[in-house]
Amino acid sequence: MADYKALKIRIDELAERVWDEAAIQARVRKMIEEGIPRKKLNPEEMLANKEQILDRIQRRAEEYNYIFKNCAQGTALALMEEFGQGNMEIVKGLAAFPGIGGTGKICGGVTGSLVNIGLFFNSDNLLDKSGGKNTMTAAQKFMALFEERIGYHDCADIQEKVVLGRSLNPGESPAAMQAFIKEKGFEKCGLAPGIGVRIAAELMIDSIG
Repeated sequence: MADYKALKIRIDELAERVWDEAAIQARVRKMIEEGIPRKKLNPEEMLANKEQILDRIQRRAEEYNYIFKNCAQGTALALMEEFGQGNMEIVKGLAAFPGIGGTGKICGGVTGSLVNIGLFFNSDNLLDKSGGKNTMTAAQKFMALFEERIGYHDCADIQEKVVLGRSLNPGESPAAMQAFIKEKGFEKCGLAPGIGVRIAAELMIDSIG
């Protein structure tokens, strides 16, 4: 069951955080210009430093969500950067995924994580059915853990019942955007990307161990 007291503490911290926008933008700009660096993952090293990695990736997802003003893109990029997978074209394509096209449906913290779970667990040979099976197993674990830790999968529910106390679609109108900004929605909504990447990254690290 979700620990709403702990989640509220995190939300308040996000709302009051001083964001180093210049440094975050510089990191993103480098990946836009040079691509996401490939990595050779070291299982022993990753297992030994798992908590440090999870803390770093959670922070990055919150930062990228704030810079992009887009939870799906922020989530995806944080995982791609950490694991050396994917590319900026995929991040670009996720622009419409917060709340599934702004409909209030599945949160971008979920969709951005699932994209990376697919990249990580699936086989390069798309005809290899074992890769698809491994991906779906990991995806189902992810979905259950995300719901356990936040209580919901849908953007509207997360906003209303966890983050803001009401559901707001900032893309609906200029007035809605102003209300979302006033309530520090872009800061507070880093909660779901941060939790999403932490769950996904732990599944990935544990699997290589």
